[in-house]
Amino acid sequence: MEKSSRIFISGQTGLVGNAIFHLLSSEGYNNLLYPSHAELDLTDPYATSQFFKKEKPAYIFLAAAKVGGIGANLNYPAEFLYKNLMIASHVIHQSYINNVKRLLFLGSSCIYPKYNKQPISEDDLLSGPLEYTNEPYAIAKIAGIKLCQSYNRQYGTSFISAMPCNLYGKHDNFNIENGHVIPALITKMHHAHMNQSPFVEIWGTGQPLREFLHADDLARACLTLMTNPIQYDIVNIGSGEEIAIRDLALLIQRIISYKGELIFRTDKPDGTPRKVLDSSRIREMGWKHTVSLEQGIKQVYEIKYLNKKIDK
Repeated sequence: MEKSSRIFISGQTGLVGNAIFHLLSSEGYNNLLYPSHAELDLTDPYATSQFFKKEKPAYIFLAAAKVGGIGANLNYPAEFLYKNLMIASHVIHQSYINNVKRLLFLGSSCIYPKYNKQPISEDDLLSGPLEYTNEPYAIAKIAGIKLCQSYNRQYGTSFISAMPCNLYGKHDNFNIENGHVIPALITKMHHAHMNQSPFVEIWGTGQPLREFLHADDLARACLTLMTNPIQYDIVNIGSGEEIAIRDLALLIQRIISYKGELIFRTDKPDGTPRKVLDSSRIREMGWKHTVSLEQGIKQVYEIKYLNKKIDK
């Protein structure tokens, strides 16, 4: 991938796409395509085909997706399945039709079985039942992985699938109802702190273990996969560090200086009990994460709610 290569970053306004865009820009890649959703609806097959015919991208970071936390997945299963299926199908097929040199498809660790052995290997895909709360989203992502593998096998394409652990970052969705756990907790506790609320409610028991990665670290891993020889068609990307949701909440509480009580709603779902990835494949390529969880959460909170100006 040359600095002048025509590179399409889908989902550029989202958490991952934005991080990839800023990284490529800072590294001197100067021929970037990043239409907004209003300019290009990837669930529309005609619009997608016309974009490819006109723009002829050589490399693609497929980061566009409908995403959300447990609540959003439970409330909008049809949208999570349909929209993510359409995005993957249209972009991957058009990449084949238009002779794209390399495509990177962004998946999620939720593709793996709910009660999988730990750490989770790429070979564990489809070895057991999925977690119910995000099954539609996971199925759409699994379909994208299998599309990439099938096109590679039948047509000799160079399509890679990257499976990151739970992500967070500056351009996250901070909506309490639909956001992922870190931005939702930051928002809840910030508002509780500002309003001097006596308590904050958190879904679940707080016992599940999760692995988190800053979006900037994921962007560097994606660039590593796009600029090195292809060794695998599916690669896990994680920090290798676990934290219980209860301890995560306590960490965010300390960063925000919220003094109220944390109440765990044990009547609400926990999701998968434990989920840590075996990321040895990407580490063999020289990548490692650089942003600690505490450092990353502090940075995200300061940018979102304290108006601190930080590069990128």
